[in-house]
Amino acid sequence: MVSQREKGQVAIEVLRKIAEAHGFSLRPQDEPEYLSTVRAAQESVEYVEQMKDYVDPGLIRDLNVDGQIARTYTLPSPSENPLNAWSHRTYIKAPSIADSPGLLTGKTIAIKDNVSVAGVPMTGGTQPFHLCKDKPAPIPEIDAPIMSRVLQAGAVVTGTSTCENYCMSAMSCTSATGPVDNPWLRGYSAGGSSSGSAALIAVNFMKNRGRTSGISVEHLGEGVDLATGGDQGGSIRVPASYCGIYGLKPTHGLVPYTGIASLFPILDHCGPMAPTVRDTALLLSVLAGYDGFDPRMTPEAPLRDSTPRYHDRLDEQVAARAAAGTWTPAAAARGLRVGILKEAFEIAGLDAEVAAVVRKAAGRFAALGAEVAEVSVPLHLAAPHIFTAATRGYMADHLLFGQGSSTSASLPFPFPGAAAAPALDQAWYETMTASNPLVVVALLSSELLRDRARYPEAVRDKAVRHAHELRAAYDEALARFDVLVLPATPTVAPRHAGADMGIAEKTEFFLANTLNTLPFNVTGHPGLVMPVGWGRAGDGGEDEAARLPVGMQIVGKRLDEETLFLAASAWEVGGLGLDEE
Repeated sequence: MVSQREKGQVAIEVLRKIAEAHGFSLRPQDEPEYLSTVRAAQESVEYVEQMKDYVDPGLIRDLNVDGQIARTYTLPSPSENPLNAWSHRTYIKAPSIADSPGLLTGKTIAIKDNVSVAGVPMTGGTQPFHLCKDKPAPIPEIDAPIMSRVLQAGAVVTGTSTCENYCMSAMSCTSATGPVDNPWLRGYSAGGSSSGSAALIAVNFMKNRGRTSGISVEHLGEGVDLATGGDQGGSIRVPASYCGIYGLKPTHGLVPYTGIASLFPILDHCGPMAPTVRDTALLLSVLAGYDGFDPRMTPEAPLRDSTPRYHDRLDEQVAARAAAGTWTPAAAARGLRVGILKEAFEIAGLDAEVAAVVRKAAGRFAALGAEVAEVSVPLHLAAPHIFTAATRGYMADHLLFGQGSSTSASLPFPFPGAAAAPALDQAWYETMTASNPLVVVALLSSELLRDRARYPEAVRDKAVRHAHELRAAYDEALARFDVLVLPATPTVAPRHAGADMGIAEKTEFFLANTLNTLPFNVTGHPGLVMPVGWGRAGDGGEDEAARLPVGMQIVGKRLDEETLFLAASAWEVGGLGLDEE
């Protein structure tokens, strides 16, 4: 640790420059007293800096659920990782759980590689030399609460899943280890940034119970039953749409984000990814509830003991409708009010075939007995501007430097911004420009937008107020309807980014598929994506006849995930979305 003497006490010239930058001068007679008080603050900070770190014992007790059992990991070989969906392989389970079987007993799960898993490297999808000087990658010493919860529920963690570089892309071609392929069509995007999680679930779905569309599944490698994902603009929902699985971005603050790499706190969501509606509800039952540490969790967030068992609630609602004779293809959605979000069909780049598949899927609700009508929220089309203006100015602080991290007060977190992490340099720039220029854009735009002479803090404050306006606009629509339905992505999964793409083309490509997902990150509404049909790959080449899943997003009231699960389950009484080949 560098001592105070080595760092040097602040000199009066430094304070003079600070004062000058803010438009005033220190009076000579005041300088000694200001200098002494600032030096006192400096001394306190440097005193604490030298103290041994402290982690709340309650947090340690929650996280180290497997006691002293050693954890090991391996880097998967190409032969066991044909889709590049695995980051690291491991086998972690709790030595014992409660007397009764856990909710996830017998299920395998992958944890996204931006989550703290004790004893297993965490890369956040980026090159390890960006994170550590003297070891391959940061290795956390404790588990994030969501990791503890899946272990306590009896799941077996069989590995961490590949994610996009710094988790900043909604495609699947920027990871340091290479692209993650879509299981339905190699060479095509699995979506991002939770790309590996979606691909691994799709593998098991295709092998165990899904249609394969003529694909040979023997060469897809090992999959998982469940996975966790993170979502700051669509990073759960886009991969779910592209891979034909189910993904939920829960209400903001419902699932603790403690111990997970942050992009920006008001956008940070963690949620379940699964092969069925009920499995999605089951995993949410395990993940949700207040953890005592994450400030994203508001007083609305339920305590663990009062967190709904979403799968049980779904079972009860289905049983009640079945007993009443209404759980049928003619009446399963009776009583639901479904709004088709008009502006979601007006976004740039929306493919006509995807729009038609989702409109047909939305119309099925009427055949199932629901009240269905179009609803307009004009501000939906302005959401990307509101999103950017409200968050981009401070995004690099969280993404690259770990400053202002709302989880840093809870536990020593190895990524990003750790003391061992090297400073950004030319090698970092060259690597990121080649793999994911969005990260460089985040750094440059953050620095620019924090220039108070150019963009006063009032500009961001105004954007945050418009985020509240956007939330109120959706709330108004949801006062008339139980759920809103819309296309999850503008197209089916595209080919991976071409090597000939320039910086501007790449950055647009990496985010162009989030126009219908990112609005609900800034407003906090829950969004569930489910597969509802197929669309042609349509690239004009040899894959012209290939078909890929189309996803529909169902958005609900905040903390009303139960209605999303009911609506999705009712829709499937008419047949699963991928049933037709």
